[in-house]
Amino acid sequence: MNTSALFDAYTWPSGLETENRLIMAPMTTWSSHGDGRIHPDEIAYLRRRTPGLGMVITAAAYVQPLGHAFPGQWSCHDDSMIPSLRAAADVIHEQGAKAILQIHHGGRMCPASLLDTQPVSASGEAAERPDADTPRPMTTGEIEQCILAFAEATRRAIEAGYDGVEIHGANTYLLQQFFSPHSNRRTDAWGGSLKKRMRFPLAVTDAVLAAAKSAGRPFAVGYRISPEEIEEPGITMGDTLQLVDALAARPLDWLHVSVRSYFAGSMRDDTDPVPPTRHIIEMLDERLPVIGVGLVYSPDEAAALLEDGCAAVALGRILLMEPDWPAKARDGNTADIRHALPASGGDTQLTIPMPMYRKLLSRAGWLPLE
Repeated sequence: MNTSALFDAYTWPSGLETENRLIMAPMTTWSSHGDGRIHPDEIAYLRRRTPGLGMVITAAAYVQPLGHAFPGQWSCHDDSMIPSLRAAADVIHEQGAKAILQIHHGGRMCPASLLDTQPVSASGEAAERPDADTPRPMTTGEIEQCILAFAEATRRAIEAGYDGVEIHGANTYLLQQFFSPHSNRRTDAWGGSLKKRMRFPLAVTDAVLAAAKSAGRPFAVGYRISPEEIEEPGITMGDTLQLVDALAARPLDWLHVSVRSYFAGSMRDDTDPVPPTRHIIEMLDERLPVIGVGLVYSPDEAAALLEDGCAAVALGRILLMEPDWPAKARDGNTADIRHALPASGGDTQLTIPMPMYRKLLSRAGWLPLE
């Protein structure tokens, strides 16, 4: 397969230009300081992986203290975080890529033990996972404050020198919780019908887009989405296509479709073999660029996503195992691409922060080990 298109320049709707179609996917590092400031080991991790990429989407940064979802998470909830955020943007820029801050609120996925209080969500419905905390429903005032917090996080990203933000509306976190009929059982203006369940993610998007206008330069705004849920009731492909249609009516730069494997069919409907991202691309009909992701390991697989209609390809796990993937792909050294994580010493060998490396080793089956 012709992989040269991966290295073609691309201009996003906002006017932001990237040198190629390769993106580092947002990945949790579990390695920041306790107050959410970025650790020097995370800066080194970014420096090692950025060369040869067009864009880096950072680890998720929480916009409010109640959105803190996991230990060692980045924060963008306060102006005191701007110098820390700037350090990450600077190192990405030094390596020639555009820097995108992913902004996030964990909602009911935030452990009470981490928050020292009860988590919040659209409703008081606990997630279907072991030892899940039962959240309390957000008040109308808290919802409005959270929307403002996403806008303020965008302002901080601008001040810290980022080239854009990605709204984290995927992976069971707060925006998805409002959209989901499983986690949103509200009967007020923020829940009930599909249209009302869409209201919060769209309000956040509108607030972020409004804040982005103050940049005075090309500043991208993307949205990450999970197209389906396995819960009953849960998000269906039909639900998602309606939300995507509403997002496409806004001046976004991309829709980043979060799926475990790009080439797999529906996780809800065994009779539907069509990858969810392909459904979305067909419905959008080029109204909004799509970033594809999901177990993309080889240059041929990455090129296949572009042929499928994606504007760019996000690389996640493969960049953990092979930081030099872009250079090896460009030079045709595909046989030299590492496809496993060292079972020991990988933190030093691959420049991975030790807390992150320990977490990767402890998640059975998540990455192949040497």
